[in-house]
Amino acid sequence: MKTAHDVVIKPIITEASMQNIGLKKYTFQVAKSANKIEIAQAVEKVFGVKVAKVNTINVSGKMKRQGMHSGYTPDWKKAVVTLAEDSKSIEFFDSMM
Repeated sequence: MKTAHDVVIKPIITEASMQNIGLKKYTFQVAKSANKIEIAQAVEKVFGVKVAKVNTINVSGKMKRQGMHSGYTPDWKKAVVTLAEDSKSIEFFDSMM
């Protein structure tokens, strides 16, 4: 059985994802086997918010080379979670300030 922390691996902190925070959209790296319902339940449990919608994207690994050796970085899954209008926002940087 997967726990909520097994489903939601880490938040994705990029310039593009931080611009969506004003729209109450948060981006997370999630387990490849997780579906939208499991992702919504995990985010609600971990952060104590109400999820309105979940969009998922399968990200393919990139080709990398080191000298004559080449390979691919791992594939992973990204989820864009939209919170409900009456829900509070998620604070990622509470412990850093």
